Amino acid sequence: MAENESPIERFKRATGSTLRSLARRDDLTASFSAAGHGLIGSEVRLPMPARDLPYADAALVRGQADAIALRQRHHSNSTKGAFFPTGAQAQEIFNAIEQARCESLGINRMAGCAMNLDAAVEEKFKRRGWSRADSHEQVPLSEALHLLAREAFSRQPAPREAKKAVELWRRALDQDILNDLHDLANLADDQREFSKRLRRLLEHLQLNPDELEQEADDQDQDQIDHDNAEQEAQSQGEAGEDEEGDASMSDAGESTEGGDGDAGDESDADMDGDMMPGAGEDEPGNPGQRPDLDERKNSQINTLYKSFTSQFDEEVAAEDLCDADELARLRQMLDQQLIHLQGVTSRLANRMQRRLMAKQTRAWEFNLEEGLLDTARLSQVVTNPTHALSFKLERDTDFRDTVVSLLIDNSGSMRGRPISVAAMSADILARTLERCGVKVEILGFTTRMWKGGQSREKWIAEGKPALPGRLNDLRHIIYKSADVPLRRARKNIGLMLREGILKENIDGEALLWAHNRLLARPEQRRILMVISDGAPVDDSTLSVNPGNYLEKHLREAIAYIETRSPVELTAIGIGHDVTRYYHRAVTIVDAEQLGGTMMENLADLFDEDSAVRAAQERRRAS
Repeated sequence: MAENESPIERFKRATGSTLRSLARRDDLTASFSAAGHGLIGSEVRLPMPARDLPYADAALVRGQADAIALRQRHHSNSTKGAFFPTGAQAQEIFNAIEQARCESLGINRMAGCAMNLDAAVEEKFKRRGWSRADSHEQVPLSEALHLLAREAFSRQPAPREAKKAVELWRRALDQDILNDLHDLANLADDQREFSKRLRRLLEHLQLNPDELEQEADDQDQDQIDHDNAEQEAQSQGEAGEDEEGDASMSDAGESTEGGDGDAGDESDADMDGDMMPGAGEDEPGNPGQRPDLDERKNSQINTLYKSFTSQFDEEVAAEDLCDADELARLRQMLDQQLIHLQGVTSRLANRMQRRLMAKQTRAWEFNLEEGLLDTARLSQVVTNPTHALSFKLERDTDFRDTVVSLLIDNSGSMRGRPISVAAMSADILARTLERCGVKVEILGFTTRMWKGGQSREKWIAEGKPALPGRLNDLRHIIYKSADVPLRRARKNIGLMLREGILKENIDGEALLWAHNRLLARPEQRRILMVISDGAPVDDSTLSVNPGNYLEKHLREAIAYIETRSPVELTAIGIGHDVTRYYHRAVTIVDAEQLGGTMMENLADLFDEDSAVRAAQERRRAS
């Protein structure tokens, strides 16, 4: 050990050594970053603790490292493969209980592991707000079963912050399920027999995964065959194959770690009504002109898209998703990441400000008795010193009332560097526009749960009707409202860095939600900028609907805004080409480019000539 080694470096080195020893794998390496944790190949990614190594940070790192190490030591992928279910929900629960088995083996043999794992669970429940749950529905079933299983296998109760949630679920579950957990405890040392017995528990949860998946696959295939037959009958001799090819490629090629999406309180009628695109024959809107929101026209478009229920959707302020201390910690983390970009961001902000302010101060008043000396009239001053009309003043021109809405994809695939840079850019954008007198709001979209949440549970309870439509609980997050000054909303932007917020993404409904918020604004000009990394993805919805269900709705929502709405739409794609969706879009490969690209793209929007050209392009496209 080096004598000048800092405490945090000693902590990192000790954590890596313990990780390898506990997992019995010499090839494992530990890396530390703000992007959460996970195992990629032989690299274990752990959260970066603060420099002063507070207890909560150290406990979280140790607990996550122990959880991964115990999984590596006691779990065999080959054994798992023979019994692993095919249903999405069943897979999630299977993995959670298998993780509990691995952890319990460590807890029963090493008291230190028990302390570390409990600390990690407590920190996780506090950060995700599950410790404040009033109903079992607010906590994922997989998380509750993980702790209930660990308690049954190790005889160690759930940690303090998770006790309430565990008890809520214990009362809600059938006794057969709890008995299954106790039966599994006797098989913890035998993964093969444990996995076989675990499938009985899934059946008691009414999650017979193989049958459910097969049923869903049959429904999807029938629908796809039907759609293909209709397309072939209607497109004989027509040249529409390119667009369809792009759509199918995106369906097959887009994949994410998961998406988080949450929607507002729009009802099904709203989806089919004033938010949906028209027939495509209307003239494109222009700034200052209200769109045609005739319900009879709009209701004829996209009648196939629907949500199974909007009962569990929520529109929530960022400060309501975690406590003030957590927001402050996340904001501090964001500020640390902004330090190395301080010089770049300052230049970008100044350039943006000069460009916008130049449009406000271009007119002059001449022949005044006071003000700035008009150099063009110096000869008059020399020849006639008593001449009083040799001064000028710069007159502020009317700058069009403008509001900018920044809609950020909060899906799981944005984890790590992309969401960090998006948060930094949102902060820079808000500061710059506020200095220029332009109002800006910052919004995010994700889902409340993975794999469907309460919407899917209700669908299952009602007999799983075919083609239910959107089958997840939306969460639309308001980081900053347009009328709220940035100084009061600064902390909220840091919430994007919180682990657990990023889940699945349903872009179409989020786009319409942000669009409708802009329509309610009094400003003459409304600009909507979307930052996303690809196509909409929601496993729960796509498992029981056609594969292009969400993408088709996104295209229709974009077409409506671009051709019939006064809102000006632009997009930035991170690592994925979004120009196949948006007419005004750029794609960046490196997330580091996002700040500059956003500034340039937004600055171009303020150019009236550019806006006119864009309207003409939309007209030709429609």
